[in-house]
Amino acid sequence: MTQLNTPYPSTAYLTGFLRSRGVDAVQEDLALALVLNLLSSTGLQNVYQQVKENPKPSRLVRKFCEQFDNYLATIDRVIAFLQGRDPTLAHRINSRMFLPEGARFDSLEVYEDEDDGGDPLGWAFGALGVQDRARHFATLYLSDLADVLREGIDPRFEFVRYAESLAASQPTFDPLADALSEPMNLVDRNLRDLTLAAISRHLPNLVLVSVPFPGNVYAAFRIAQAIKSEHPDVITVLGGGFVNTELREITETRLFDYFDYITLDDGERPLLALLEHLRGERPRGQLVRTFVRESVRETESTTSNSCEVQYINHPEPNVPFAEVGTPTWDGLPVDQYLSTLDMLNPMHRLWSDGRWNKLTIAHGCYWKKCSFCDVTLDYIGRYDGVAATTLVDRIEAIIQETGQTGFHFVDEAAPPKALKAMAEELLRRNVTVSWWGNIRFEKSFTPELCELLADSGCIAISGGLEVASDRLLKLMKKGVSVDQVARVTRAFTDVGILVHAYLMYGFPTQTVQDTVDALEYVRQLFEEGCIQSGFFHRFTCTVHSPVGKNPEEYGIQLIPLPEVSFAKNDIDFIDPTGVNHDSLGVGLNKALYNFMHGVGLEADIRSWFESRVPRSRVNRDFIAQALNQNKSNRR
Repeated sequence: MTQLNTPYPSTAYLTGFLRSRGVDAVQEDLALALVLNLLSSTGLQNVYQQVKENPKPSRLVRKFCEQFDNYLATIDRVIAFLQGRDPTLAHRINSRMFLPEGARFDSLEVYEDEDDGGDPLGWAFGALGVQDRARHFATLYLSDLADVLREGIDPRFEFVRYAESLAASQPTFDPLADALSEPMNLVDRNLRDLTLAAISRHLPNLVLVSVPFPGNVYAAFRIAQAIKSEHPDVITVLGGGFVNTELREITETRLFDYFDYITLDDGERPLLALLEHLRGERPRGQLVRTFVRESVRETESTTSNSCEVQYINHPEPNVPFAEVGTPTWDGLPVDQYLSTLDMLNPMHRLWSDGRWNKLTIAHGCYWKKCSFCDVTLDYIGRYDGVAATTLVDRIEAIIQETGQTGFHFVDEAAPPKALKAMAEELLRRNVTVSWWGNIRFEKSFTPELCELLADSGCIAISGGLEVASDRLLKLMKKGVSVDQVARVTRAFTDVGILVHAYLMYGFPTQTVQDTVDALEYVRQLFEEGCIQSGFFHRFTCTVHSPVGKNPEEYGIQLIPLPEVSFAKNDIDFIDPTGVNHDSLGVGLNKALYNFMHGVGLEADIRSWFESRVPRSRVNRDFIAQALNQNKSNRR
């Protein structure tokens, strides 16, 4: 479970690459298939049959049962609407008389306004916006159903981050193993049936499962469990972002009851080596970045065997980024993804609204200095670019295949030079696209470059402001300052490009005063129209980051981890400031939510926090002065 609106790009990249090397490769999105299976008239009937037997249903489940006939009559039409196949249904959805409404619709009370004639979303959509308004209501409707699944079927169920607590930074495999040994619930059985149906369709001898996040791990192991139970001769391989980040030091042999091989980092080279090995063209000892389970003799005096995990990494160069080929979405149901609208902010909604062709401009990060980031890992630390002509060739090929011109560039930070070259090549070829992606707010993004990017189709960008404090930005080696961020973001918004800021709190040595001042900077950035969206993340120290590698440089002491045989990533630490960042986080997120809707920008920053905090030391016109100074310098 990652996103409902568009496929995760790893399978598209690997399918395209393997086919370019003559491998008969196909791909499936079982996450989407599972959601569409559960959220159908047949799926809801199965849910209803199970939850109605509960002698003590929750209030939410009881209300679902009472309204079941309405859910059954509407679910297939709502899914078709969110897939873009039944747009006229928007008028019935907007009537508020068509869909059954559960607890998620209570959030609409937040938007009530005396001047909107009783229309709770009039401020957001006005008299028009029929489709958007209906998608928002339909998204609340799906969220209600997800709550029913969680309370009545599977307490771990989420559309995103499904059962992630079983995997994220779990030192042992025991919690996941226990969950996998439990009797299958309705969700598990659906996933098993979908898995076995896919195996029957394609008859593979090798199955690769890509696991980008902790919320994908439980289902990945259920998929492998189903394959091994019915098709034990099919070879299974585990890879993806979660593996590359958290499973680099595994010693747990039970993982190999589900997966025959586990590969690290970019999959292209390890898979080529594995395929050669399976064809008998390469010895096992020459696999690349691959974990296997080996039998070992316990002692010289006994014939009984035990097992251990062995990491094999025959030295071979990575496949250059220019040679990984063009991703392909062939085999994925690109017309069945759900365009949801949970956040009304125009920038924030891009993550869940619309089907984007996800593409990478370059491999890794050209900056790779930020101390909070996993810069020691290959996917960030190894930078490898590609010519603009090759990149635009890929863009044109994808448009030809999918018929869609929207692109989301998923780089850690897209390089300014590469973006400039791409924009010029798009304009030279007269290729029409709409694109957005992640950058660093560095001074290379001049007003002239921002205008060029807008002309080429850029509609939005996101970037890290992190802790809006020059002291902490310097400590985290971000390479930007608050006033620089203001000037760069304003240059983007001046040419009509939406801007989202990634924000952070709880960084080592961050004080309450730092947090209050940071929020004041953020308030001013919204007030001056520099940014339109943002999100506060709680800082987490990881073992692969400079902070985790050299904590003394950041004034903290790491808390030793227990013995780890499974996932290793997050690590707790002692910060001498002793600040309760959790309590501050509530105020930060409340303030940001309101700022994104244009509310409360005139209020004193202290009013957002429940506990007493100091007055901000930042002048209330700091950002305005920085922007005016920039205008003076340009004259």
